Amino acid sequence: MKNILLAFLSGIILALGWPTYGFPFLLFVAFTPLLIAEFRIRNFYAYSKLKVFGVAYLTFFIWNLITTYWIYFSTPFGGTFAILANSLLMSLVFLIYHVVAKRVNFTAASSFLVSIWIVFEKIHLSWDFSWPWLNLGNGFSEYHNLIQWYEYTGTFGGTLWIWLVNIAVFKAVLLYREYRDKAVIYRGIFKITLLLLIPISASYIIRNTYEMPERSMEAVVLQPNINPYTEKYNTNDTRIAELLTNLTEENTTQSTDLLVAPETVFADGTVLQQFENSEAAYFGRQIVRKYDNLNFLGGVSFYQRFSDPAQVRPQSNQIGTNDWYDDYNSAFLISDGESQLYHKSKLVVGVENFPYQSFLKPILGDIMIDLGGTVAMKTTQPDREVFKLDNGAFAAPIICYESVYGEYVTGYVKNGAEFLAIITNDAWWGDTQGHQQHLSYAKLRAIETRKSVVRSANTGISAFINPLGDVGKTLEYEKRGSIKSEVFLNDEKTFYVEYGDYIARVAQFLALFLFLFAMVKYKRHRPL
Repeated sequence: MKNILLAFLSGIILALGWPTYGFPFLLFVAFTPLLIAEFRIRNFYAYSKLKVFGVAYLTFFIWNLITTYWIYFSTPFGGTFAILANSLLMSLVFLIYHVVAKRVNFTAASSFLVSIWIVFEKIHLSWDFSWPWLNLGNGFSEYHNLIQWYEYTGTFGGTLWIWLVNIAVFKAVLLYREYRDKAVIYRGIFKITLLLLIPISASYIIRNTYEMPERSMEAVVLQPNINPYTEKYNTNDTRIAELLTNLTEENTTQSTDLLVAPETVFADGTVLQQFENSEAAYFGRQIVRKYDNLNFLGGVSFYQRFSDPAQVRPQSNQIGTNDWYDDYNSAFLISDGESQLYHKSKLVVGVENFPYQSFLKPILGDIMIDLGGTVAMKTTQPDREVFKLDNGAFAAPIICYESVYGEYVTGYVKNGAEFLAIITNDAWWGDTQGHQQHLSYAKLRAIETRKSVVRSANTGISAFINPLGDVGKTLEYEKRGSIKSEVFLNDEKTFYVEYGDYIARVAQFLALFLFLFAMVKYKRHRPL
């Protein structure tokens, strides 16, 4: 029962430390009760693997449930699956740590735990079941002044920080329980204080010495506030264009350089080859002609139908004999020059893609559709497209879920992006923590790349974010309107942009080495 209570406590503390309502300093002790429970089971109980898995699953289920329950509102099956499956994956990672910890000393076991957790988070950024929402480094998004050094480490620096402090607390507790010496506590407090103060001090030094870029431009963000369940797909593109025209007139002037509308704001389903004759393109050209310096960036839903089998790709959707179509969630830019397109390429699991379709679909059939999931696979593109504005500035057209991926976003910056334009539709989750967390995570991308963020969300929260992660003007959830602000332009590349998730790459090597070391050592020393 004590181990169960410890596991329950860890889950609650993790949830209470999570953005946007939480206090992130709780994350520095959140894993300690679970680590104590694992240590007790490892040393005093038989059948330890099953018991460790059980207490770990309790911890991670509580954490996932409280922080991401809102997924259920957009896809009940997907939400339930995400919570149960992610809890399972986290528990398996912790179980692997338990197996290794039984075979090596404290230092090696702790190093393995940190490394294997970072490897797990890295996998969650890249595989088909990708769900990095609860990667630990995201936990500081509301207290971004503490992690200005993310421009060097990305969010994996935050994950490493959380685990190092938790392990230091755990070690101090174990040593005190063994020796009952207050000096152990004092040394532990001193070490933990250094682990906390050094990164925080570095962060404030970076913040206070940072100079904003000299170049800037004026941007206006539109928030049409169209309910996706009752209005969006019952409102044609002509009416959308009329609404956007009215919103544009609120704040747009002849000195405005960029006008931004949200993801799939034009949702009728435009034939890709006929885009130039579409309502979306017509609206963009009309607005651009009305204002001297204006560029328009917005979202549109495309499809491309074909009968040639040679054109079929893994993401193509078949609707009949020799009848396929590709479905796109895209961003487009209208300026005085040629129109520019980008197709969303980080897709929402079970909603925009069927994970490992070639393997799972023959087994599961249309189960994803039957359970309210994927209706059509979205088609992606291999490169991060960058839009060039008439004023010479370069924009990263980031669509919704893509903004959660740190190294992925650096791809736009490597291709020349000078600011980040995030277009999204967070209304699927209702007025929950979902849209608030999504906005909060955008601050991390600003810090990692030192780029301003222009964020247009269908129902909110639309916002401007500066390169330090400070949120400027916002338009609250379920408000219709527009906001205007100056946006800094920065063509410099941070250390993180240049080198990406190098912490994860080091962790992969270290985790493999320690795992093999533990297994070889165990085999060499086990009784014959």
